[in-house]
Amino acid sequence: MFLSRALLSTLAATLIAASSAERYNEIKIRDDAIHNSELKSPLPHSYIELGSLPDSFSWADVDGSSYLTHSLNQHVPQYCGSCWAHGSISSLADRIKIARGAQGDDINLSIQFVLNCGSETAGSCHGGYHTSTYEFIKSTGYIPYDTCQPYIACSKESTDGFCSHVDTTCSAGGTCKTCDTFAGMGGACTEIDYFPNATVAEYGLIDFDEDNIEGTCHKIMAEIFARGPVAATINAEPIVKYAGGVYTETGHPTETNHIVAIVGWGACPKTGKKYWIVRNSWGQYWGEMGYMRLEMGKNLLGIEGEIAWATPGSFTVMNFPCYENGENCVKQQEYLDPSMDIVSMQRRLKAHNDAERKNIRG
Repeated sequence: MFLSRALLSTLAATLIAASSAERYNEIKIRDDAIHNSELKSPLPHSYIELGSLPDSFSWADVDGSSYLTHSLNQHVPQYCGSCWAHGSISSLADRIKIARGAQGDDINLSIQFVLNCGSETAGSCHGGYHTSTYEFIKSTGYIPYDTCQPYIACSKESTDGFCSHVDTTCSAGGTCKTCDTFAGMGGACTEIDYFPNATVAEYGLIDFDEDNIEGTCHKIMAEIFARGPVAATINAEPIVKYAGGVYTETGHPTETNHIVAIVGWGACPKTGKKYWIVRNSWGQYWGEMGYMRLEMGKNLLGIEGEIAWATPGSFTVMNFPCYENGENCVKQQEYLDPSMDIVSMQRRLKAHNDAERKNIRG
């Protein structure tokens, strides 16, 4: 059967569109995912009334200080669909900064570690989920600081850019390592087993009530105000070309394909219309220095439907002092067969024989 050129063109366009939709859906949810840990602390909306919350609040400016960690770009050095990790982990890092009163250097957490070791639980460059990220960190018991494992936008199945040429396996070196000098000068890469890290104490998903969005917004605002930024799903297609201002467009699907962080809210001076302050992970060239404002209370783009939060458990403030090459911070060393070192073995044999001859002569 022969197909017309027009029909072939239509089929090709359909396939390309389907491929693009698959590529850009960065949300993947496991059937057995645990979205709420065992809760030990009361939820903020249970003790903060809606009427007591301010009209505007942002962790970017609390009495002139920012309690937010640095902005991120998930798409360099090549595209990686890891928004789920960026939105959730940056929110956790913000909460650590809040707990420290914004004192000292920022503690930034290793997204690459989660890509290396959390592919079965949290996600990969081809999608994941915010609560699954917190589930992974809590069950693993730690997440290293990002100086252990900087972000390279690769996971084990990635082939974009240089990904097929780098090691992203979950190993000691894939958790924390350092490389001492150039290999041509005798340097080597060494795993670090004693490293600064943070933990997750609790995490959860805020219940969405379609019939009471004001009540849902109350829960979100109370959570942000009391404990810090949250991770949120969003339909990202309509905001690809967002260039500033309060986004108010209706009529777009609320099915989501991307994850961001909400760091606060505000209100328009003239209209009083409230909006969320959203931090994206597309770099500071996008939107309003990497942020956007999105109208509150209408579940626009699905922003209020799947909100995740996590509280830090512990975090390192004084490290175990490792040497520059890390040699004193390795718990165990791989066995090296001494018989393979022929030169050293011959040297030992010569020394042993020389000693025997000396004893005989003596």
